[in-house]
Amino acid sequence: MMTDESIDVTPRRRPVQARSRERVGNILSHAAAIFHENGVDGTSMSAIARQSGMSLASLYRYFPNKAAIVHAIAEGHVEKMETALREKLPELSLHDAVDVLIDQFYDFYRTEPAYSAIWSGVESMPELRELDLRELYSNARDLDARLQQEYPALPKERSWTASLLLPRSAGTILRLAATLPDDQGQQLVVELKCMARAYLAELARQER
Repeated sequence: MMTDESIDVTPRRRPVQARSRERVGNILSHAAAIFHENGVDGTSMSAIARQSGMSLASLYRYFPNKAAIVHAIAEGHVEKMETALREKLPELSLHDAVDVLIDQFYDFYRTEPAYSAIWSGVESMPELRELDLRELYSNARDLDARLQQEYPALPKERSWTASLLLPRSAGTILRLAATLPDDQGQQLVVELKCMARAYLAELARQER
């Protein structure tokens, strides 16, 4: 995957009209399918253009390079996961929310086209690292608000630390689980839930 710090990942066109949005969606869905099949490094802009049913010149009118396409797909992943977190946190107890979200994210990591192909290279692409940190801090703010609501006596410093630790450690383990055979991945998920519950129980004890 490209590592040049100066790579421009800004789309050349921001789709406004429905037809343009549909075309960009078509590009990204076809690119994700090819990344899923061949990996990011094994995919060319020409292959994405062919699969999307357009000329290479037309593709470049929307995206300046492959890194921009990778970034756009990754942004879609982040938005879906942030939405899931914000939907589940308010409607479930913390323990239940952790279980439901771990299951939901594990399924997402395994089945979302190109997820593993893109995020396995997060450290080699500065723009993905920035997006990854943005997701972490966004999730941490949501979780911190819920922890302070549920455990009002918990010191704020520990609440914030826990809000960073839980999503980061869970995400790392789930990304590993998604690369394993499903039976091994499911076992990691079971153990991850045990760890998360134990940690929440420890926070609850301190809160008292």
